[in-house]
Amino acid sequence: MEDVKDNQGQEEEPKEDVANVEEAAKDETPAEAVALNTELEKYWKAVRDNPSDFTGWTYLLQYVEQENKIEAAREAYDAFFGHYPYCYGYWKKYADMEKRHGNLEKATEVFDKGVVAIPLSIELWLHYINFYIGEYTSTEQGESDIRKLYEKALSAAGHDFRSDKLWDSYITWEKDMMRVTELYTRLLAIPTQLYSHHFENFKQHVYMHNPKEILSLDDFLKLRQDVVAKSASPDEEDEDAVPSGDVAPPGEEDVPPGMETDGGKGDEAEINKIKERIIQIQEETFKKTEEEVSKRWNYEEAIKRPYFHVKPLERSQLKNWREYLDYEMQNGDYKRVVTLFERCMIASALYEDFWMKYAKYMEDHGAEGVRNVYTRACKIHLPKKPYIHLAWAAFEERQGNHSSAWEILANLDKVVPGLVMVSMRRISLERRTGSKEDAEALFRDYIENASLPEIGSYFSIKYARYLFKICGEREQARKVLTDAIEKDKGNLKLYLQLIDLEYQNYPVQEDKLTEVFSMILECENFPLETKVKMSQRKLEFLEDFGGAISKLKEAYDEHQKLMKDLHAERKKRPHEQTGHSHEEPSEKRSKPETVQNGAGDMSVPPQDTGHTNYPYHWGGYQNSGYNYAPQWGGHYGAGYHHGGYHHQS
Repeated sequence: MEDVKDNQGQEEEPKEDVANVEEAAKDETPAEAVALNTELEKYWKAVRDNPSDFTGWTYLLQYVEQENKIEAAREAYDAFFGHYPYCYGYWKKYADMEKRHGNLEKATEVFDKGVVAIPLSIELWLHYINFYIGEYTSTEQGESDIRKLYEKALSAAGHDFRSDKLWDSYITWEKDMMRVTELYTRLLAIPTQLYSHHFENFKQHVYMHNPKEILSLDDFLKLRQDVVAKSASPDEEDEDAVPSGDVAPPGEEDVPPGMETDGGKGDEAEINKIKERIIQIQEETFKKTEEEVSKRWNYEEAIKRPYFHVKPLERSQLKNWREYLDYEMQNGDYKRVVTLFERCMIASALYEDFWMKYAKYMEDHGAEGVRNVYTRACKIHLPKKPYIHLAWAAFEERQGNHSSAWEILANLDKVVPGLVMVSMRRISLERRTGSKEDAEALFRDYIENASLPEIGSYFSIKYARYLFKICGEREQARKVLTDAIEKDKGNLKLYLQLIDLEYQNYPVQEDKLTEVFSMILECENFPLETKVKMSQRKLEFLEDFGGAISKLKEAYDEHQKLMKDLHAERKKRPHEQTGHSHEEPSEKRSKPETVQNGAGDMSVPPQDTGHTNYPYHWGGYQNSGYNYAPQWGGHYGAGYHHGGYHHQS
């Protein structure tokens, strides 16, 4: 057998070098060993600090291969494949290294792991098979084991559109002509790139052998019966038959039974008809396969990078894969769809949407298939991508596997901390399973360990709503918000949420609400515009719910003072800075903040949380303005009208 070559085209080292390798290791001095370990540790540090550094991994693997230390190489390769199992070339390098050290069983084990990790790699299967043929042909079960290995390869990758090399290798190796015929029968029904080439080879196979050599006895007798029946039909004339009325020349009469000559003219004609019938049957299959190939040809031609690489795929490639998958899901059978998905995942392993598309398809074919897709995606290829982890956790929760869902979310929260949507999903899971204490513990933990004050405030608002709406603990909710305000005094959303909570009291507590409004108006962190808006809302509240007209009058006076201050401040601003004249109504300059019961719009979580598009719908507070102008001494409502602030001096 020819020497198997690695990706760089270098031939394998002969087995005689094994002794030299071991001897060189013995001669290594302690100082040299220390130096090697120091260099090795430097390479390891790079990939430990950043496991997604593919180039760093390649440097590490080059180093251990160069030093030819098998234990160090095993550790490096095993760790590398934990992150990048689709690199078939490195599986071969690993197996070749074990072989050079005389570890045939280890080499076989490496190949086994490789074809499990990347079952559609035709190249890796062929390397494995060639290795097995070279090492185990002479064993007692060698031929049988090799055949089993070929069948295992066909089961995994035989439906791949580009699996032609694998089929050709098996057919060339197989010496049993009946088995070869069976292989062609299977192959011709599968749409592959070289389908026409296979059909031509099949015809040559039929023409070169007697039908009895390439067919089972049952198939041969059945075909012969069909051919004989057609030959006996009066509609068909035998070209070799003697015309009626003529006497056959001497020597051409029928011979007694048992005295026939093998390969006689009559036998040859019958054999040729059987061969034609064999080809005719497969030609019908060939035409169907040709039609299927033509439907997929454009998709296949557009695939430019079928192998794995960390570099991004071009948009046209991604578009082609999506369209190809959609076509196959609509028109193909389960085996072909899964095969195409597996091919696609090799090229697009780092793209979250393809894994999610695959998992969604598998949902109609059993939970284990879905779980297998999510496991490979989340634990190997996309350990830091949040959406597919969230989808996996949701799937497990739907299956009733709450512990698995909890583990998935907890691991993601550890690997990629600070993602609001992950934190809230963990809390929601605890809530749905009735774990009140655990949900509250998570809330408190996220609040206490928030990296930014606004993130802590965000969780405080969520926690307060949980306590109030789910647990009915109003006082505890109020305390959570007031504690948050102490830490983040300039966060208006906290005050608005506290206002919302007080508004929902029954009966409404005037003192509690006016206290919150006063906190806002007295806070130095808010600009005058904000204070004027909140003062207006305070007036609206007192008008609707206040129990004393004196408090309403005090609030109005306070509001008028704020309006004067705001008016004076705006006069000081340069016209270019504001972009408007000081007489322009304020509602045209700034759009009123959308709030609900004073709660404000909580639809957007704090920034720097990792995911700004995670939906939080708190509703909208529609403040229609304060439309009231009572007549108190001719001056009470003089400057306080619906829709704007207009102070009269």
